[in-house]
Amino acid sequence: MLAELIADRQPCVVLTGAGISTESGIPDFRSAEGIWAEYDPYEVASIAGFGLDPARVWEFYAHRLAVLAEAEPNAAHLALAELERRGLVRAVITQNVDGLHRRAGSVDVIEVHGSIETASCPACGRTERRDEVERLLPLPRCADCGAVLKPDVVMFGELLPDHEIDRATALAREAALLLVVGSSLEVWPVAGLPEETLANGGRLAIVNRDPTPYDPRADLVVRESAGATLAGVVRPRRA
Repeated sequence: MLAELIADRQPCVVLTGAGISTESGIPDFRSAEGIWAEYDPYEVASIAGFGLDPARVWEFYAHRLAVLAEAEPNAAHLALAELERRGLVRAVITQNVDGLHRRAGSVDVIEVHGSIETASCPACGRTERRDEVERLLPLPRCADCGAVLKPDVVMFGELLPDHEIDRATALAREAALLLVVGSSLEVWPVAGLPEETLANGGRLAIVNRDPTPYDPRADLVVRESAGATLAGVVRPRRA
């Protein structure tokens, strides 16, 4: 049913959240396990926390980078990249900062919450790639001015980048189908994107293990593994 919906409702735009990456071993901050059991997200993932104790924030991000070093794109990431290659997915809007969509081969990826792949200087704007940031740990400093670098992720208390959220909103409005994968649809303003699709005559499909506020308005809700579900969508049918 999902494969037919994607084929029939074009263009299809995908919105992904943390639930697509948990299958790659990256814990959601809402689940009190892994690194999130050791850190208060509002202490180490907020701009206020960064201002108060950047060393503590970077201690946490060093753990996140170590987790990502072991993570690989899973079947869901790979399936979405394949659907894009087939011309069935126009773009992927993601709330994730892990870079796994690009590593899987997706080309048009809108990272509305930023990316952990770079860090920038709040003072002068110099940007460093992840490998250089890792070399500079435990407290990466700017090579130009000496200020502590900040991970290029949107922290609690920061606004989303205008360009990314504007493009995400435009894509949602133009989508004949918005396919939501692994998002609780509770974090705003991204949680409002399905409303943009529905208000403009588009349809909604949701693949998420837990209920979302939009389930009653979706054409299809699949509460199963994102990897298994999307792998089934791209798998050729037997004659």
